Amino acid sequence: MIKITFPDGHTQAFPEGITGLEIARSIHPGLAKKALAITVNGEVWDLTRPIHEDAVIRIHTWDDEEGKHAFWHSSAHLMAEALEALYPGIKFGIGPAIDNGFYYDVDPGDGVVITEADLPRIEQKMKELARQKNQYRRKVVSKKEALEFFQSKGDEYKVELINDLTDQEITFYNQGNFTDLCRGPHLPGTEPIKAIKLLNVAGAYWRGDENRKQLTRIYGITFPKQSMLEEYLVWLEEAKKRDHRRIGRELELFTFSQRVGQGLPLWLPKGAQLRERLENYLKKIQKDFGYEPVITPHIGQKALYVTSGHYEKYGQDSFQPIKTPVKGEEFLLKPMNCPHHCEIYRSKPHTYKELPVRYAEFGTVYRYEQSGELHGLTRVRGFTQDDAHIFCRPDQLKDEFMKVIDIVFLIFNKLHFEHFTAQISLRDPEDREKYIGSDENWDKAEKAIIEACEEKGLKTTTVLGEAAFYGPKLDFMVKDALSREWQLGTIQVDYNLPERFDLEYIGADDKRHRPVMIHRAPFGSMERFVAVLIEHTAGKFPLWLAPDQVIILPISEKYNDYAKKVLNFLNNSDIRTLIDERNEKIGKKIRDSELKKIPYLLIVGEKEETSESVSVRRQGKGNVGSMKTEEFVRFLKEKIEKENE
Repeated sequence: MIKITFPDGHTQAFPEGITGLEIARSIHPGLAKKALAITVNGEVWDLTRPIHEDAVIRIHTWDDEEGKHAFWHSSAHLMAEALEALYPGIKFGIGPAIDNGFYYDVDPGDGVVITEADLPRIEQKMKELARQKNQYRRKVVSKKEALEFFQSKGDEYKVELINDLTDQEITFYNQGNFTDLCRGPHLPGTEPIKAIKLLNVAGAYWRGDENRKQLTRIYGITFPKQSMLEEYLVWLEEAKKRDHRRIGRELELFTFSQRVGQGLPLWLPKGAQLRERLENYLKKIQKDFGYEPVITPHIGQKALYVTSGHYEKYGQDSFQPIKTPVKGEEFLLKPMNCPHHCEIYRSKPHTYKELPVRYAEFGTVYRYEQSGELHGLTRVRGFTQDDAHIFCRPDQLKDEFMKVIDIVFLIFNKLHFEHFTAQISLRDPEDREKYIGSDENWDKAEKAIIEACEEKGLKTTTVLGEAAFYGPKLDFMVKDALSREWQLGTIQVDYNLPERFDLEYIGADDKRHRPVMIHRAPFGSMERFVAVLIEHTAGKFPLWLAPDQVIILPISEKYNDYAKKVLNFLNNSDIRTLIDERNEKIGKKIRDSELKKIPYLLIVGEKEETSESVSVRRQGKGNVGSMKTEEFVRFLKEKIEKENE
């Protein structure tokens, strides 16, 4: 017999070799029907895998991320089985579950092209195979057996993956006529996969390497019920409407140019103004919290990043060094701001009375992301961080950390990000080679974050292995209007860079001491934050932030002079205003202005000119009524003041 411990802490004895599915069935037949996977001693397993030792378990259903992951991972294998049946000789790269669904990278063979027109046929084959109710069977094989199997199929992609494996245990999964190299976990069988939709086809370089073959990536999603798929497709259409790339183009916020380079956004006047308002808002907060502005160059000597450890960790993902006429002299485009701020701190001596020192900079950094991973503003090669670094005494650390949490809350409240979780990211205890610094310093840093979150009453989740290479961090995972989760805002505790840069202060005992460093970026990056904000608001920004707050629409050209008079009055009242002087019907002007998402539309004609008034419309909500121009200014400023409370 073995002892099984459930999530509520109670234990029960079961025969050795019992499976998660059998445990679920012993609790309730309904749970067994809904169960998709099981966590056994911290590792997610198939429900059909025998348990041979005492274990702490948790059974996963569709309501759990682990359950969805197993469902979608199994669906990727189902799609691969369908593809192998429809395209004999097809070869397979990788096919993981992702946040919403799954994909598989495949090589259909020379002269064979899979397009979106082929997706319905593949979907139909998947449904046919799912109805066969085949089981997903796990099999442990030797490396030799694994290589022989895929060499016999001529699948060089799987052979390469197997050659790279150092695992003691290699596993295959089989369902129906399909066998794949896979760690799992998977569903007990194909039966729960009821609703299937293949979404699109894209290109993807093998292993993300632009110098290697481009494979065909097929994306899909599945659900246990058709109604859930239909709801998702409605959600997907709304997400497409909110796509920041489309809205950014329509509202003339930013653009990209192949001549400038991939992943290097160009901010247009309206986007630059919006971004500037966000920056000014944070600058005011930072001034209130005692931050001092600094400015650092866009490049630094390679030796600077060797000292910080960034070159060792990220050198392969950075732009190549810039060589100068001086022999041996090399510079890098700045991948991080923190080494520069360390050098500013070192530029003069400090005493314990001066600390904390808080340096803030909207600093642009550069990282060479693979072209296949670039995506609008959310994944770019050049981006600006709202970076700040706090150098403090150890006894000040917790208080400073909590003050940064306060800043993050101010920003989230201001921009109506109401749903978020805080994630404490610690190092992986099984792989300490990924990190720099002593165990003692790591323990102190991790303890400080945990205690600060407890004192703030912050509900947190803890994730191992997600820490920065130099220290643990607190990340804020924000849900937007479509319940998608984004990482916005990060706070990191660092005992290591002060050590590497030999940073000091003179203590009350007249001895030299090391400061502790806090890295923080409440927005994260301006590019990513603006992208999320666009999609969260669907481009309908708060009044204080909107690039254009008002547009004046003359009923005909006869009233353009009066419209210009109103325009001058509003602009002189610090209200951002446009005028549409086109010789178009008023209905078209209103429709076009609505699409530009300008908050207020002022219609002016004979009646308004005579009474020196404006007819006010609220974007998306219709008529507000007629007002004197001065009255409208007071009305709008009250709205803006309310947003700024």
